[in-house]
This record gives sequence, structure tokens and C-alpha cells, in this order.
Amino acid sequence: MKSKSIIVLGAGISGLATAALLAKAGNQVTVIEGSSWIGGKSKRIIVDGQRMDTGPALVTFPGVWQEFIRRYDLLGNQDKKAIEIAPITFEPLAEVGEYFYKGDKCLLPVEQGNKWHEPWARFEKIHGKLDQEITTLLTNTSMSPKAVPAVSKLVSNYGIRLTTKSYLDGLKWLPEGLKEVISIHTLNAGVAPESTLALFATMPAVMASQKVLVPVGGVNEIPLTLEKLARHAGVEIVMGEKAIAISKNKVKTESREYQAEIIISSLDAKVTDRLLGKSTNESGRKMSCSGVAIYAVLDQDLPAGTKTHSVIMPDDPGALHKALGDKKVPKESMVFVNYYQAGHIYPNSKSTVAVLITAPADGKHYGIDSEFAKAELERVSKVMGLPKNIKEYFSSFEVLDPEYFSGWGATGGALYGEARKIWQSGPLHTPKHSSIVRPWLWRVGASTHPGGGIPAVLGGSLIATEKLLRRLGV
Repeated sequence: MKSKSIIVLGAGISGLATAALLAKAGNQVTVIEGSSWIGGKSKRIIVDGQRMDTGPALVTFPGVWQEFIRRYDLLGNQDKKAIEIAPITFEPLAEVGEYFYKGDKCLLPVEQGNKWHEPWARFEKIHGKLDQEITTLLTNTSMSPKAVPAVSKLVSNYGIRLTTKSYLDGLKWLPEGLKEVISIHTLNAGVAPESTLALFATMPAVMASQKVLVPVGGVNEIPLTLEKLARHAGVEIVMGEKAIAISKNKVKTESREYQAEIIISSLDAKVTDRLLGKSTNESGRKMSCSGVAIYAVLDQDLPAGTKTHSVIMPDDPGALHKALGDKKVPKESMVFVNYYQAGHIYPNSKSTVAVLITAPADGKHYGIDSEFAKAELERVSKVMGLPKNIKEYFSSFEVLDPEYFSGWGATGGALYGEARKIWQSGPLHTPKHSSIVRPWLWRVGASTHPGGGIPAVLGGSLIATEKLLRRLGV
């Protein structure tokens, strides 16, 4: 294979993973990042001297990470294994989280003695062992011979019930409350259960049976590890250079022009389109959800027994999905509460909490005392049974809102971009990794199908890179 010059736009998880693999295969790769930090949406912030990571909070389907490491080690110079270059340790959590819904609460996996334990055990028996099939789909093209048996096994579960909602509605033995707990996970893609593939119903069971992981040091350790692997493979990473235009074999930044035979964008799809000079009018288009994310340092620990991850659900999830689709503030939202005591996962001397409130993609600013945030903090405190408002535990905090997230390029700060039709999601995502019109341009990460968490982002990079290396003759 003749070495190619390649530019990758964005030093997030997908951009760094793609760059690392391509450079390990012998190509000359430059990553151009507009911001001052590594990780993209997986950003590390310091609040009152304490480390906190924004973006994804958990690692699921660890087989995807293992497959990335396997492929990295097999490519090019094999002088050192990835684990020697950039060791990273993952810690399993005891549960996916504690879920609160209409006065009921349960862990995932649902504990013995809970009224939902038996139906959950039945559900988990059906879905909990499908991790390998999903991992195969996440790391291989849909046309790959490896994917055929995985697809067949998954489809045999769902039959003609293609959406999360239709599939769960067909399970008459599953209690309504437990259905809502399972289906609320579709907001990991930013949209309602009727607009997501039935595959999302399987994921909570796999997460519960397989356990979720957190890198020791925080989730931002993943892009930092990818950075080390990329640099070891010879990747040049240029920080603080914001791209302003893309054309064939050229990337123009605010200060200079770069040339390469192949350009790969991991930037938001609409940002990529704007850099290409394409019209990106999104008025009237349905967007995925945004969020009001409060990252706080505590002056007092939360009550004993508070889980690392709690999910406070609305009494009417359907009303929440409708409000988000209409870009209106919901009466009640879904809220994640991620609580880390001092010294757990992060090398912090104080405990921290992230309160992540699902919000409409309206591009607005929401402070901690805004009507919406204030009401949700009060509701969270009451539902979790805290002796006082959770806000009163905060000694200092930082808030990220739809106005902040809109800076990434998606209209209104939609965390997962435009809400695509169900046949344009998953392996059939739009836009594609590459096109006949621009064979020199490739897309990965948020530039193809944002959302789905670290496995989908990393898996998408594996698939796109495999396609490109095959085209280059590797």
C-alpha cells in the first residue's frame, strides 16, 4: 500500500480512533482540532479544583473497545501492544443505576424482592446474552458475513415489531412500569421509543447482565488513551485550529491551509455540510433532545445508600417525548444523577454530582435558578427522598445548557443532531461514511449518526476505517 496523506477533523473519540488506526496502517495522518482540549464532547472540566467529565458517563459493550485494541495491535508496526503504550483500567459498577418512576423504584438488574424481579428476570433471560451479537453489529458493516448470523438472531427476537415501543407493547407479561424503565433508554439516542429500533429494548438487559464500566480516572481517559495511541502511531495533532472550509484535498483553517489526499470529518453532520459550502437550513426539522447539565462539587455527601447513578423519570414519559419533539419545556423531565464520592473513580478530595436534565433543543440559556432547572431540582430531591434540596449540597457548580451545546453545530443544541426516520438510523444511517460524489471525503462519529454512546461512536470508526483501508488496499 502506498502511504496516503490524511486529515482528520476533530480530536474527539471517533476522530482520534480513526486517526490512530489509519496511521498504524502506515498513512501520514494529521488531526486538526478547533478547541483547546482532547475529547470533543467528552470534555474534562475542573470545578473548585475537582475533576469532572462531561459527555458520556458510562462505557457499555466493552467488546467494542476490545475490538478496537485488537485491530490497532494487528496493524503496521507491532513493536508494542496498545496496553503497553497507553494502559487504561475499567471499573465495573454494581448496577446500571437506580430508577424512580411513579413512586416505584428499582435497580437494574432488578433486585430480588422487588415486584418487578420475576418479569425482569424473564426479560433479561431473553435479551441479556445478546451482547456479542450487538457488538458484532457495532463493529462490522451490515453486509459483512460476520453480521448475518447476528442480524438473524436479533431479528428472530423482534419479528415484525421493529420499534422499541411496538416490541415492548407486544410483551403482555411485562408490567407497564417496567416497560417505561426499559424504553426510557431510547433517550440515549435523543428520541422517543416509537422512533427507535427495537434493538434499544435489548440494550438495558445487556447492560445489566454484563455490567457497565467507568474508566478509572473518568470517561475522558478514553480520548486521552486514544491520543497516546495515535501519537505513538505517528499522528500529528494540531490544537486550536478551527476549520472554516473543506474542498477537494484542502482544509482551510482560520490561520492556514492544509492539503491531503483524503479528508475525514468527525464533526457534527451539519457543521461538515457548512464547511463544504452546502445549505443547512434546518428550520422546521425535528431535532433530538438537548440538556441542562449541572456539574457540582459537594460540601456534604449525599445520604448513605445513594447509588452512583440514579434515573428520575417523569410520571408521563409520552408527554416528555412530545414536548421534546415540539421543542417545548416538559412539565416533568428525565434526569440522570451521577454521584461520585471523594476518591471513587476520580482522584478528587471532595464528592461530586452531575445532575443531567433532559431538555428541548431550543438553544436557550438555562441557569440553575431558571424556572425549569429549579423545578426539576426540587422534584429530583423529593423523588430521591433527600432531606433537603440537592442544590443545598452544592458548594460550587458549572452549568452547560442548550445554548452551550448549540456551539457544537446542531440546531438548538440537539445532543444527537437531527431526529432521523427509523429507516435512516442504525446501520442504514444517513449520511453515509463515504459517497460517490466526494470519494476524497469520509465521515465518522457525529458526522454520520451521533448518539448511542461510546460503543456506537467507536464502532462507527472501526467500520469506516475498515472500509477505507480496504479501498486503499490493506
